[in-house]
Amino acid sequence: MTLKHPKAPASPEHDLAVQTVFSLEGDNLPRHRLGDAELPPDVAYQVIHDELMLDGNARMNLATFVSTWMEPQAERLMAECLDKNMIDKDEYPQTAELETRCVNILGRLWHAPDAGEAVGCSTTGSSEAAMLGGLALKRRWQRRREAEGKPTDAPNLVMGINVQVCWEKFANYWDAEMRLVPMEGDRFHLSAEEAVKLCDENTIGVVAILGSTFDGSYEPVQEICAALDDLQERTGLDVPVHVDGASGGFVAPFADPDLVWDFRLPRVASINASGHKYGLVYPGVGWIVWRDSLALPEELIFWVNYLGDNMPTFALNFSRPGAQVVAQYYNFLRLGFDGYRKVQLYSRAVATRLADRIAELEPFELLTRGDELPVFAFKVADGIDNFSVFDVSNAVRERGWLVPAYTFPANRTDLAALRVVVRLGFTHDMADMLVRDLERLLPRLQKQPEPVHDAAAAAFHH
Repeated sequence: MTLKHPKAPASPEHDLAVQTVFSLEGDNLPRHRLGDAELPPDVAYQVIHDELMLDGNARMNLATFVSTWMEPQAERLMAECLDKNMIDKDEYPQTAELETRCVNILGRLWHAPDAGEAVGCSTTGSSEAAMLGGLALKRRWQRRREAEGKPTDAPNLVMGINVQVCWEKFANYWDAEMRLVPMEGDRFHLSAEEAVKLCDENTIGVVAILGSTFDGSYEPVQEICAALDDLQERTGLDVPVHVDGASGGFVAPFADPDLVWDFRLPRVASINASGHKYGLVYPGVGWIVWRDSLALPEELIFWVNYLGDNMPTFALNFSRPGAQVVAQYYNFLRLGFDGYRKVQLYSRAVATRLADRIAELEPFELLTRGDELPVFAFKVADGIDNFSVFDVSNAVRERGWLVPAYTFPANRTDLAALRVVVRLGFTHDMADMLVRDLERLLPRLQKQPEPVHDAAAAAFHH
């Protein structure tokens, strides 16, 4: 028997030395209001940890472009920087220096004319970066029109209908008309011919996507620029190009070095990319780089006398973590050009081999095979009427795989497809497991009398 001194403090109600974590939650833990009392930290952790077990395994998520694996050393650096606010450049000057180095590295990677003085910044992701690029295009157009004594009330932006939703947000938030080129036949993205058809004196720019999220294909940036060069010669219209390199900006320089898509083309004014996609960083970090200072109107840059220094800022967000910027610099330092090339070529090798193996399965036909972005799309073969891509997506989810199914936009709403995104951390072995699961599930799907999940239901769910 253990004796206790009469003046000793009473044991705490939640004493983890004598009670297990699982006995401390109680029967009525509030979920949508603050509880009346504190919980021990181990209990709060365990409750949330257990709920999160219901989430999917990120490594098996073949829907997302976002990085799901980093080296432990990078994770350690991020943990050490979680408390650093990226905007506090006076308090955290070395974090700010690493951001500048990253911009210079990207300027050189994308062949900016004066990469040592590259103009750009980090953002929370490609969506913010794209909006900053769009704002610069609009403001340059407005100032040129004002100087010519012409109205500035009807700006438009030309792009393919396959653009990411951030461009729809840009057009909505900043009052610009979206001029969308629909898909036609086997053309699933913007073409030079169709882009030029929609340009006029009110066009602030053309957005070209280096890596469509629908099928992983590159848009022909060089052809688009050449067509716009010809348009200027014929009409005098000078239409700049913004390259949305959310994914391809970190793939093409390493896997397709001979592809001309970047600042080597004089008409390319700005490029955005996602550090948290094929930049190989956890979310969320993006990058925007302009070809030179003339491409970014000075009036859009704010000088803020805050936290000890007069600092320039051009961003939609103010406070944000510095950890992801540090992690981006870690990858640049750790991998170098050859390391990034190995990673991206390995992902492409996994994607193309997996695509070929899926194509060998009788019910499927490839739309793309992952030989641009390591991303490919495939559909249920024509003539198969008893199951759909949505049935396949739901079936593989039973095994933990997240493979999205979706219909294409106008004018190919008749086409429904599945898409696989291969990223760092998805291996040949995992690809083989996916193929085996497809082979295991197909006999059951082929016995269905009719599709269980149709496009309308899937669209409603999405």
